[in-house]
Amino acid sequence: MYKHLNIKIYGSVQGVFFRVSSKEEADKLNLTGFAKNMPDGSVYIEIEGEENKLDQFLSWCHEGPNLANVESVLVNEGKVQNFSDFYIR
Repeated sequence: MYKHLNIKIYGSVQGVFFRVSSKEEADKLNLTGFAKNMPDGSVYIEIEGEENKLDQFLSWCHEGPNLANVESVLVNEGKVQNFSDFYIR
């Protein structure tokens, strides 16, 4: 099933290549969407794709890149936007 997820990742997640790494992971899994840094220090990701691939991406979000220290991950389902690629904003 094709789904859209809104993900907010908290912890030491800015300045540690989280957005770049999330794009690499999304590209590897053929997922689309975007990642951006938020003023509160979190990273916000909207991502779409097949449910099993999204599950793999979510597992990755709980770890992140090597320098990240993920404290929590909040996930909500959203309306499919039909993104054409995965972008860093």
